[in-house]
Amino acid sequence: MSKESNLLEALRKDLKKFSAVLKQASTTIIDEDVSKYPIFIVHRHSVNMGIPLIEPKKYESNWSFNASTLEEFVSKNLIENAKVEDFKKIYKTPDEFLCLFVVEDNDANFIFAPYASRELNN
Repeated sequence: MSKESNLLEALRKDLKKFSAVLKQASTTIIDEDVSKYPIFIVHRHSVNMGIPLIEPKKYESNWSFNASTLEEFVSKNLIENAKVEDFKKIYKTPDEFLCLFVVEDNDANFIFAPYASRELNN
């Protein structure tokens, strides 16, 4: 199995394990009018963004998860102002999908993953 396959499998396991926690965080971000666009930063190294939710040592996970928002991504220039409307068009319904920003080594990608055990979608 390739490194990428191993990482994706570890992410699938963590998403299944923590789906309810992540959905509750997403709902809270929306219900508290923090943002209509929650984004979860998934990482294996330290990142200086978002609010830590799940840490590997504390919760026996393969990945760390931080809660963030589209607005924070814009304020930190990870998404340009000119691209905000494009991002909103591809953003999937937060009641059904998690928006993940997966950071691994020098690579980072957005992934939309359905809650619970359904398959990951790019």
